[in-house]
Amino acid sequence: MKTDPKFDSMKVINSYAGGHRHLITVGRILAAVSALMALVPFYDLWRIIRIAVMGEDPAGIAPIAWTAVAWTVGSLLVYIGALMCTHIAAFRVQASMRSSLMHRIMTLPLGVFDEDGTGKIRRTVNDSTAATETFIAHNLPDKSVAAATPIGLAALLLIFDWKIGLICVITAIIGFAFMMSMMGKGMQEKMAEYQNALDAMSSEATEYVRGIPVVKVFGQSVHSFTRFKKAIDGYGKWATDYTLMLRPKMAAFMTCINAVFAFIVLAAYLFSGGSMTNDLILNIMYYIIVTPLFTVTLTKIAYSGEQEMVVQDALKRIDNILSVEPLAEAQSNETPADNSVELTGVCYRYKDAVSDAVHDLNISINAGEHVAFVGPSGGGKTTTAELIARFFDVTEGSIKIGGADIRKITQDKLMNYVSFVFQDSRLLKASILENVRLARPDASEAEVLAALEKAQCGDIIEKLPDGINTVIGTKGTYLSGGEQQRISIARAILKNAPILILDEATAFADPDNEMKVQAAFETLAKDKTLIMIAHRLSTVTDADRIYVLDNGSVAESGSHAELMQKGGLYSRMYEEYTRSVDWKVNA
Repeated sequence: MKTDPKFDSMKVINSYAGGHRHLITVGRILAAVSALMALVPFYDLWRIIRIAVMGEDPAGIAPIAWTAVAWTVGSLLVYIGALMCTHIAAFRVQASMRSSLMHRIMTLPLGVFDEDGTGKIRRTVNDSTAATETFIAHNLPDKSVAAATPIGLAALLLIFDWKIGLICVITAIIGFAFMMSMMGKGMQEKMAEYQNALDAMSSEATEYVRGIPVVKVFGQSVHSFTRFKKAIDGYGKWATDYTLMLRPKMAAFMTCINAVFAFIVLAAYLFSGGSMTNDLILNIMYYIIVTPLFTVTLTKIAYSGEQEMVVQDALKRIDNILSVEPLAEAQSNETPADNSVELTGVCYRYKDAVSDAVHDLNISINAGEHVAFVGPSGGGKTTTAELIARFFDVTEGSIKIGGADIRKITQDKLMNYVSFVFQDSRLLKASILENVRLARPDASEAEVLAALEKAQCGDIIEKLPDGINTVIGTKGTYLSGGEQQRISIARAILKNAPILILDEATAFADPDNEMKVQAAFETLAKDKTLIMIAHRLSTVTDADRIYVLDNGSVAESGSHAELMQKGGLYSRMYEEYTRSVDWKVNA
């Protein structure tokens, strides 16, 4: 599904509704019928007022009142039927949307989640589909009611006294014109800006919450998270500018729809000609009672127009995710000859970036070799590692494993060759057994236990109430960052891929956990090609080769001893690291 310049929201909604799309049409028709039925009691009201004003027999009021009650109840029942139809269709549409999104998300390269942020994607899956469900279930029938009511109401107003009725209608039309001036393409763009501001705050809020422990440890304020504060300030400025822009038009709209009764009084004075008849009194009383319906109706139209813009933006955001193409599946299905890794002329640029994240990378890693990527923050270390695991495809150049281009290796086969241990390990709300088994679903319980033992997880399993069958996150069972990391290592051990990538895997471990994690790494990395990303330079001194990445390129490479002899960037970084480790406060 591609985004069309003339985006048709209903066409998209009907495509998700499938066989239930006819329920939407039936629901809208029933809602319009209920609106017209709800106006019949107002004619009965005029008849009751006429009896009172004209001094007719009050006994005639009761039958008319019961007729009005019958029409009101009938209108309510028809409207309930309309809501049942639209709700059934809405639930089907929401389920279809979420199913389509999750199927597509499962096929997307992992780099998409780095570029767009998990907060933004989660908000699209949850909030955008929910907005669509609300629009179909409630706003569409309300929109039909709002469209049918003015037609029937205008007929009622013009029947009894066309002059006063025409004044009411003209006033409503002027108010409607002010309302429509707030809609249109410009307002659609503003709605998109509003959703973008919310997405930015959602993504930055997620990152901020993750960093709260650091904020508390170092006594920092929210201002240390400049991007989060900038997102909040940006939203605040947008909301203020938006409100000021619409204030004059909104004031004019509200004045017109709420001041109709004032025009009725003025018209009555002008049309009375100095004499007040019973018929004129009857009509004035009736119009003063009925005209507030215009206020309610036009307000509903205003809100339905706003909701339509919200759902149109929501559908476009859903479409943006569905339009992201998964990585091209390999056609030739090549098989690597060994566990070597070779990057030749590799360049990669993130979406909407003005320059390459990595540029002209040439790196050769022999099978079984242990290498490290180090360098200043933003130098391209993680991007390079993610390119090797094919989280996304290179912009230029090629990456080969065992002589086979990774774009010509099927995803399943490539994942069997590469394991990735992230610095921020994530476990599912499932048992330890199920979390580790993600690496190899057909593994036996004995194989999982062996992997956990090799990952130094024995102490973790012993303290859990149900051992490896303990569900993380239930009954107060939680693991520390270092413990989660060891469970992730057990998962990698069970997978037993010949190429292992460690991205700052000990970053959040305390000293005790770090010692156990390092011991687990020694077991995990045995006889494997190992790629380490590290800021703690003491952990890479034994690497066979160290690549120093700066500004997306390889600044220098060699063993620890060779790089220290060169006296270049690595040497300066290592000396600064050593000084920071030895630093202490003198008593």
